[in-house]
Amino acid sequence: MCAHPAPSTAEPRRVSLHTHGCRLNQAETQLLQDKLVAHGYTIVPFGAAADLAIINTCTVTRLAEAKCRQSIRQFVADNAQAFVAVIGCYSQLGASEIATIPGVDLILGNRDKMSVLDYIGDGSKNPIPVVVRERIHGEDFSIEFLGDAPFNKRANLKVQDGCDCGCSFCIIPKARGTARSRDFDNTLAEARSLATRGVRELVLTGVNIGTYATRGQGITSLIDALADVPGIDRIRISSIEPATVPTALLDRMADAAHPLLPYLHLPLQSGCERILRDMRRHYSRAEYARFAQLAVSRVPDLFLGTDIMVGFPGETDDEFRDTCDFFQQMPFAFAHVFTYSERQGTSAARRADPVSIPTRQQRSAHLRRLAAARRHAFLSAHAGRTMRVLFEDFCAGAWPGYTDNYLRVVLPASQACGRHLANQVLDVHLAAVGADFLYGSLPLPEKA
Repeated sequence: MCAHPAPSTAEPRRVSLHTHGCRLNQAETQLLQDKLVAHGYTIVPFGAAADLAIINTCTVTRLAEAKCRQSIRQFVADNAQAFVAVIGCYSQLGASEIATIPGVDLILGNRDKMSVLDYIGDGSKNPIPVVVRERIHGEDFSIEFLGDAPFNKRANLKVQDGCDCGCSFCIIPKARGTARSRDFDNTLAEARSLATRGVRELVLTGVNIGTYATRGQGITSLIDALADVPGIDRIRISSIEPATVPTALLDRMADAAHPLLPYLHLPLQSGCERILRDMRRHYSRAEYARFAQLAVSRVPDLFLGTDIMVGFPGETDDEFRDTCDFFQQMPFAFAHVFTYSERQGTSAARRADPVSIPTRQQRSAHLRRLAAARRHAFLSAHAGRTMRVLFEDFCAGAWPGYTDNYLRVVLPASQACGRHLANQVLDVHLAAVGADFLYGSLPLPEKA
């Protein structure tokens, strides 16, 4: 593992980090933050005065790239003399676009982004951006992790990277490479480190987590080993492809004594059989439905979420209605609705039958309304129950937290009776439905 040079200035330098995109990016940014703190940097909020910015980017859609460019320009406008490092997926594929933004000093692709400190030196600005975009190899990997500062509640844990699925719309394999897994022992070592820092919940992240496989150990073995880490009360899978979920994971979710939580995010993408084939997804509509119904029947209180893409090339009105109908038939608690975005280098982007932008937008809006109604119905079904909640930091006069099945709960300060609830797991009465959360109250103590 690399030894990184300490900053050359006598005073701690201020660094601002900003993350676009998925939980995997968030996990990587947190690792970088720990490394920066260990090397004497002071972390300041994005938008505050800083000497260095590290912007971890996303390229999944055109809008995501536009947001990356906007945040770069925003930082440069407020910190003209600061060193600006742009890293990650958009840097891997769109370095030429990023290089045209005045003030950018360094552009690192995904292979080198975790070694960003090696390229910053004393922080002097570069006359033109330094661009490093190496080919991403397919070997399994380990991650250097540092830090002993308190890090409570929950943490993202990167266990896998890359993907071999070859979906026709997806650019991520070009940005992150082929599927590869993190070393088993290295993963457990970071989990133990996080537990000593106060983490009670691990959120497993990756591009295609279900394909985790290293030295004969698969995702089920990894989760069982993480369940034995002292101090870890909860394990959550961020997202997992439908065709890669071992049914053994459902048994763990259904077991109240196992830390694996009843939460399953299964990307659907389309409820139309023809569109699924054109997307090159690895399941049929019927196969998806059978597994979703199996999961809900076997796991009490399961939160079943999904991703749905609308406006894929060639999608007709009737095929979009198929997707809406399928969504209504499935026991979903939540759907993240994406509008299709052409990604240069994918086979879908070369098709000659695009759906018009206004139609994509109209379909997205309609499906989002259906998803919002389903979300509200799932929340309402839990009102009146008592469930475990892991509380986060006090905010805006209340204690927020999440149930095991990922329902957001807000406990007004008056209900806490002066108690400090951060990082505690407590039984909470779910009293009423709010906008996209449940109001909670602590059960009254039993009379002696």
